[in-house]
Amino acid sequence: MAEQDPSAPALFDVSALAPTFMDLKIPEYAYMFGFIQADGHLNEQTRHRGRLTVELNARDIHILHEFQRLTPYNSSITERTRSTNFSTSLHSAVWSLSALEARTTLNRLGLPYGKKSKKITPPRVAFSRRDYVRGVIDADGSVGFTGQGLPFVSLTTASTAIGAYLCHYAKKVTGAERRIKRNTRDGIYNVLYTKEAAVQLAAHLYLPGCLALERKKANAAAIQAWVRPADMKVAPPRRRWSAADDRELLRLGDPAAAAVALDRTEQSCFMRLWRLRTGQTPMPSR
Repeated sequence: MAEQDPSAPALFDVSALAPTFMDLKIPEYAYMFGFIQADGHLNEQTRHRGRLTVELNARDIHILHEFQRLTPYNSSITERTRSTNFSTSLHSAVWSLSALEARTTLNRLGLPYGKKSKKITPPRVAFSRRDYVRGVIDADGSVGFTGQGLPFVSLTTASTAIGAYLCHYAKKVTGAERRIKRNTRDGIYNVLYTKEAAVQLAAHLYLPGCLALERKKANAAAIQAWVRPADMKVAPPRRRWSAADDRELLRLGDPAAAAVALDRTEQSCFMRLWRLRTGQTPMPSR
């Protein structure tokens, strides 16, 4: 798949956009599509009317101007101030695109009309993966430092497909394994990478000259300076339970005996056996 060359110019020649609009092999369009999937809204009305809108905090208006520049159809950017649950005077910028041809292209690539948070999936065509993931992170994720000063990269999403794809992609980049699980409060997935994994992922996604939110690009550069303190232990990789492990644990039925047979701690075997017997963990397939 196409990846952006760090030595390449920040943006490609836009003199002939129409033939290449939303060609996701082009890094800028892959980023733009990931961002729109996560943070855009596609509305459909009667007689083929409709509109794509992306609303952001006005501090990020520069990315909307880039989207407008990359789009060979008439579009507009407006600003407004309104009250929300989080602010009494949120100053936001809205990019609006009504062209039917553009909306049809986006819809066919995987941007649904109406409520989309659980429906979106990675594109089913060739696409620049690094740039697409960065677009999703810019729209629905965070990059920076935790309250304890640890570097992190995170994504909050309602889409199982998007959450799983980030886990798959980030494992290839960093080696860190994550498994997604909806939280019980609002059914959202929260995928989090910290420490060395966050540093590696941020460095991979936010290449010099790439299209990105400036504040997140700056945060990605800042966390590159993080070095693990000498007294901070490195946790060993978490060992997953396989179906064969579960079958052997159930056969033995004794945490102490299973700990010896499976080379695990007795406490780990006790808890796993309890979860299997109480139905909190599915029984292994035969």
